[in-house]
Amino acid sequence: MNDKNILIKELGNIGLTKEELNNIVKGYEKMTLKKGDFLIKKGTIVKGYYLVINGFLRSFVIDFNGNEVTTNFYGKEALILEENSFFMQIPTKEYVQAVENCELWIKKIETFNQDFNLYKAYREWGRAHLVRNFFSLKERTLSMITEKASDRYKELIQNRPEIIQKASLKHIASFLGITDTSLSRIRKEIL
Repeated sequence: MNDKNILIKELGNIGLTKEELNNIVKGYEKMTLKKGDFLIKKGTIVKGYYLVINGFLRSFVIDFNGNEVTTNFYGKEALILEENSFFMQIPTKEYVQAVENCELWIKKIETFNQDFNLYKAYREWGRAHLVRNFFSLKERTLSMITEKASDRYKELIQNRPEIIQKASLKHIASFLGITDTSLSRIRKEIL
């Protein structure tokens, strides 16, 4: 698949004219990361959002004990947006790191704001993305409270198998809010 096709797939059916779509696509720049590179670091102000062409990344924070806690994973065609920092232009509390070599499209904030103001369909796409992210965050928060860890793990296997294939057990465990030992026990029970 042509790298631009990922952008067309994401934005092609949101109600833009062909000319508007071409103008918006022109505003993306390609970038690469090597395994272990940081896309975003705590304390920086995020100046763009990203669309993954290929590769795998994870976001995490450092808790009050100095431990990494995985907050999300991003694979091919995922949109990476650290909303608080991007929209409020305040320092982020999260890190986003490449788990493997990655290629991404970046849309810098200046170009985003310009296109956001010009194209109603692009604004609606952005609004819909924020609503989906809010919904996902709410669902994740509730599942951490109301579901057993084994059920959360089974749901992860079913709905996001790329995480099981590409992330370390330590990162999966922290994403599920459990210890590595608990995850090992759950895996043995399921298999």
